Amino acid sequence: MPVQCFPEALLFLLLASGSHSHALLRFFIPHSSMTSPLLGLLERYSTARHHLGFYINVAVSATYTLPETCSHPLKSYIYRACKTLIGQHPILSAIPVGENTDEPHFVLLPAVDLDTCISFEERRHGKLVSSNSSCPDADMDLEKLLNIQHNITFSPPWRLYILADPDHPHIFTASFIFHHAIGDGSSGMAFHKTFLRALYLELSSAESSEQVDSTITSPNIPLLPNIEALHPMTVSIPFQKIWNKRDPNLWTGSKITMPLQNEIRLLVLSESQTVSFRDLCRKNKTTITAALHTLVADAVFLNVSAHYSQLRCVGALSNRRWLGGQISDDSMGVFVQDLHDSYHREKFFDQSGNFKFPWDEAVRSRKTIEDSINVKGKNAMPNLLKYVGDFHGELFLSKVGKDRADSYEVSNLGVFMSNLGPEAGSQNPTNWQDVLFAECECCGECVCSVHHYRR
Repeated sequence: MPVQCFPEALLFLLLASGSHSHALLRFFIPHSSMTSPLLGLLERYSTARHHLGFYINVAVSATYTLPETCSHPLKSYIYRACKTLIGQHPILSAIPVGENTDEPHFVLLPAVDLDTCISFEERRHGKLVSSNSSCPDADMDLEKLLNIQHNITFSPPWRLYILADPDHPHIFTASFIFHHAIGDGSSGMAFHKTFLRALYLELSSAESSEQVDSTITSPNIPLLPNIEALHPMTVSIPFQKIWNKRDPNLWTGSKITMPLQNEIRLLVLSESQTVSFRDLCRKNKTTITAALHTLVADAVFLNVSAHYSQLRCVGALSNRRWLGGQISDDSMGVFVQDLHDSYHREKFFDQSGNFKFPWDEAVRSRKTIEDSINVKGKNAMPNLLKYVGDFHGELFLSKVGKDRADSYEVSNLGVFMSNLGPEAGSQNPTNWQDVLFAECECCGECVCSVHHYRR
């Protein structure tokens, strides 16, 4: 049976791995938190800011269409799919504890209670309109959900919120919301790919049943290695202790204060608008990501005082491509780094002061991204975490009341590809539409975050 999914606008064991002679799988010893796997440095970064309220969680949402002939309640299909997910991704059974300490670690739950992790809610603003429409509206139900969930913590460190359509019971939106220490944005995509395949297999099974188990025993398999066990995290220059004098003409919004509320606004572009933008990027020899970096700078320069002549953009880059075969796009974990770029006002206006979109800047931004990819993680900011003594104090609390380092963030998860094999045949659900990836960054280095997720 076809399943359609529409992403929304978004103890150790030595093993040979890639170019490294050894990689570390992380095993749990039952009933012994002292020997539970310690978090890697990048995972510790996430627990520290989570504990302090600087960053709460990440969300990747998708809308699924099941066959109208489905004979069982929606809950039964979702619970069975989540059982498969937990069996394949052991990080979904792990809880980071000791977030307020210098040695946080993962503790394995003996079982996962799906009734705690999964919530169902009916839509209140009518049927979700696809971006195939010439004038698609933002999903107000999802926007409301994200604005609530991005400001609260929970345990276990992930939730699956189901927005159900009472008039179309075979259509639902699944919003996977999770702690950044158990996964990055690409992990949210991996979750949905596994979820989609699990739904397909469940719908194809002759043994499908309305009866479901709400308590799922945790799998007896190790966690994936952290990024520090897979990559040398090279730092070839001592820039970790060098602080350049701040440019007084750099705009970064207000100073960092606590606490702040995350606010999510969804902007939906039609398919025709998205295709036109993509084609323009190709025509001008740049990429969607680079053009988005430039486009946001464009919007900010048009809305801040002319006194501000510089902006700093921070983006995210997945490290999976150079971590060896043990880590792939289907892996759940924290395998990401940031990249930075700067934009200057004079590039966006002509000599008469008239605005112009600088495609040359978008091309330059593409090269900046490509240069970051080509060094394969060398001298990336996460590599400097080994020089930090006090994560909570040095990285976060010391910055309260001070200027932010960056102006804005743009994250792009790229193209969502189904992992259904050839056995799906002509029923392979490849019709992906509306896009969304969301996270909270209210007290961090950026005053605003822009997230893009394309089919």
